[in-house]
Amino acid sequence: MTSSPEAAASERRTAALSALAFFFVLTAYYIVRPVRDQLSGAVGSQSLPLFYLGTFVAMLALTPVFGAMVARFPRRRLLGWSYCFFIACLLAFVPAFLAQARIGARELGVVFFIWVSVFNLFVVSLFWSFMADIFDSAQARRMFPLIALGGMAGAVFGPVVTSLLVGLLGVAPLLVVSAVMLGLALALLLRLSHGRGGGHVRRDEEAIGGSLWAGIQELWSRPFLRYMAILMLLGDGIGTLAYAFVADYARAHLVDSAARTAFYAHLDLAVNGLGALLQLTATRWLMRRWGAGFGLLVPALVNMALLAMVTVGGHGSVALLGMTLPLVAVMQVVTRGFAYGMTKPAVDALYTRVPRETRYKGKNFVETAVWRFGDLLVTSGVSVLGTAGIGLSGMALVGVAVSGGATWVAHRAGHSPDLLPEASVDGDGSIAGSRST
Repeated sequence: MTSSPEAAASERRTAALSALAFFFVLTAYYIVRPVRDQLSGAVGSQSLPLFYLGTFVAMLALTPVFGAMVARFPRRRLLGWSYCFFIACLLAFVPAFLAQARIGARELGVVFFIWVSVFNLFVVSLFWSFMADIFDSAQARRMFPLIALGGMAGAVFGPVVTSLLVGLLGVAPLLVVSAVMLGLALALLLRLSHGRGGGHVRRDEEAIGGSLWAGIQELWSRPFLRYMAILMLLGDGIGTLAYAFVADYARAHLVDSAARTAFYAHLDLAVNGLGALLQLTATRWLMRRWGAGFGLLVPALVNMALLAMVTVGGHGSVALLGMTLPLVAVMQVVTRGFAYGMTKPAVDALYTRVPRETRYKGKNFVETAVWRFGDLLVTSGVSVLGTAGIGLSGMALVGVAVSGGATWVAHRAGHSPDLLPEASVDGDGSIAGSRST
């Protein structure tokens, strides 16, 4: 059925507001991310398991809390409380950073690393769960790449803000700027939530209900979620492997925190520039022409090629755009660029074809606890292999095999038998007609 001009205009307005909200979400995150990453560059990959262990424990503790909130509160209240909590945390860190000399850089750094990781995973995961709630699967294939592009703009703008202001204001005032950006995102999301419903209570405005442990339970009962969890462990594990390689490079070659912060900010700019380019070109065409499943398959193949390159080149460098760059930095840029610019929109489009409880609880569990367990597993493996005398090329060769497994899982995830057809999904999981926006 062809949509009316009014419905099409409403869809475009909703997508534009969603893209702007995601711009503010990722601007808030990327203002503080380089500060977090330079801490990992200071300690190297051998200390990363401790960082990720703390993050994983925090995820396990917060998952039932998030599940209880999803089960009890309507979407509007869930968004408001969650985002306000993280805004309050950002402001609470301001006096802590002002007192950094008394607290100690290492102690504050570990806490901040864990908190920023939790902030990123929960805030971004909740945003995309909300997007999967207000768009049906056909709309998602058209609009999610454009919404993600808005986020990419924020992911470029955030590091620029950090680079320009950190020398003038210091770290503590940047946290206030980040809090303001997150507040603007919340205002837009609440407007989107309030704008749907036509004056009466819709099912997707009601509390989702169910068990607070439903996210964990669905991991065992739904093939699609199992594929997503395995793909998270394998596919995103490659990104974590690249992160560990770069941490060792930064520790060996960059001696002060300012240089490391600038280095990681430049990496973020390159990653997000590539992601934006993919959103403007290949991703939208690929998802509309071949479906979201191919948006999972292509990055897995790219990762395999990158790891093969590092296996052969090791600690070597490449000349690119007149600059000499270490292979591990190129690997991280391309791996993360495809993850943000292609994999993420594809994954979130597929989540429009599952029930609402799965979108919020199951998706959140996979993208928080499972993700950080994978980080802990990969960084611990890097430490063990390094202790055993296996160098960069050997670790990359192991990664090639892992990428091969991720390619097969990506193919299976895109054709999972429990994915609903290309139509909207009611709150109870039944197939309905196309929803207006």
